[in-house]
Amino acid sequence: MKALLRLLCLLPLAAVAQTPPAPDLTLNPAATARVLNPALPTIFIASDSTAAKNNGNPTQGWGEPFAEYFDAAKVNVANHARGGRSSRTFITEGLWDKLLADVKTGDFVLIQFGHNDASPVNEDASVPREKMRSRGSLPGLGEETRDIVNVITNKPETIHTFGWYIRKMIADVKARGATPLIVSLTVRNNWKASRVERGSGNYRQWDREIAEASGLTFIDLTRIIADQYHELGVEKVKALFGTDHTHTNTAGADFNAAAVVAGLKGIRKGPFEALLSSKGVAVEADKIGWLNLPEPANAALPTLVLIGDSTVRNGRGDGANGEWGWGDSLAQHFDLTKLNITNRAVGGLSSRTFLTQGHWQRALTLIKPGDVVIMQFGHNDNIALNDTTRARGTIKGIGEETEAIDNLLTKKHEVVHTYGWYLRNYIREAKAAGATPIVCSPVPRKTWKDGKIVRSDDSYRTWAREVAAQEDVAFIDLNDLVATRYESLGEEKVNALFADAHTHTSKAGADLNAEVVTAALRNLSGNPLASSVLK
Repeated sequence: MKALLRLLCLLPLAAVAQTPPAPDLTLNPAATARVLNPALPTIFIASDSTAAKNNGNPTQGWGEPFAEYFDAAKVNVANHARGGRSSRTFITEGLWDKLLADVKTGDFVLIQFGHNDASPVNEDASVPREKMRSRGSLPGLGEETRDIVNVITNKPETIHTFGWYIRKMIADVKARGATPLIVSLTVRNNWKASRVERGSGNYRQWDREIAEASGLTFIDLTRIIADQYHELGVEKVKALFGTDHTHTNTAGADFNAAAVVAGLKGIRKGPFEALLSSKGVAVEADKIGWLNLPEPANAALPTLVLIGDSTVRNGRGDGANGEWGWGDSLAQHFDLTKLNITNRAVGGLSSRTFLTQGHWQRALTLIKPGDVVIMQFGHNDNIALNDTTRARGTIKGIGEETEAIDNLLTKKHEVVHTYGWYLRNYIREAKAAGATPIVCSPVPRKTWKDGKIVRSDDSYRTWAREVAAQEDVAFIDLNDLVATRYESLGEEKVNALFADAHTHTSKAGADLNAEVVTAALRNLSGNPLASSVLK
């Protein structure tokens, strides 16, 4: 992602400084791009003014500079985005049919709507005609409808949900042998308590759910941009916008286009790498896009944030026999109308690599006063400090010892700390953000000796307890609590709780571990989670 920041520095200052009168984004639509070479695949863009062609400054959409990131000898880019349109009006005004007429097998269609879908479905006739939009869709993903006589067209119209319109687009693209991709909204320049707004309304979450239900790639552009905005800060982000908080100028359009490219490059085994120009090659791929990391569903509620490894969140959960982390099962024990649960754990990471790969910093941007952070690391800390495959180990213990290395995997110089040092870092930064940290020892492996589960005494279990005591935060000994439950069940029943030889639980095992975590939270002295949020 650093490449996006470098691109910003290369953009001309004049692109930020010019401020001619703002165009009417609804009544002065941009010309539609056409397919340049029918022998090549085409990337189509269906969107609103945040992607549409405008006059450059003060407003420009990301769909215009987007073409510069691709090799015109290998792929066309056709920007059909139109200012002021919602998912509904892009279809009802015939813009979707015009785009669809050019779509063929092997093409790609990026679908991004939501900024205008919350507008009125049908204005009152007393509204001056020049201010009428009547472009809203019904909220949600269902099959609800509403019949109206459109105040603008004076014709009857059946209004559908946002989800219905997006699903129609998906079905139409698939019917032509092309590939639809769902892209979440660009980020508005709205900040609160040094945190930028992460999406307008529920459209981003609905996009995610539509993509998952349809088996499509989801480009979480909102997260990619918001993470970068936090690195830049308020003043530098302001320079990317025109005269309002939604529409970017030329610099901002290019920044957002690079973010879209980063998302496309981050698709596992995706086709886009081979289609890029030299400018596109220079963009760093969004390496965490495939993780589909969640964010708080309701920013107004307190959030329980989980950080850890695959025993907390596993990307390979697939049915009852897949590998599941206990954090994936925790939500069923809470009232989600009163509390968000945001599981930011990432499989394969140690307390060290969760920090060095940027996952903690990204999680920290979501944490606010009143939140709770539960951390569990240790399974991957007892690995080599430096090798060419993982390089994720930490120094044993909780002291201040360090070891300077030239990381064979990242090719970067790094100072490695103790397991305890990394835990203290998370605890102190969570406290500084106004949150309450809770430390857990690692859940046990399925390793039996003399009829008992082997505990990790004198290692990560002990060190986690000692750090929690030093920092005066709550400690949950999951290593012992879960082991005790396993022993009460016996070896045969415990075997059914695991999806591999001894480390990763099945869905049933994740459910059991989540029950243990919930019980432990109830019993905590001075529990920061009010009893009202627990079922």
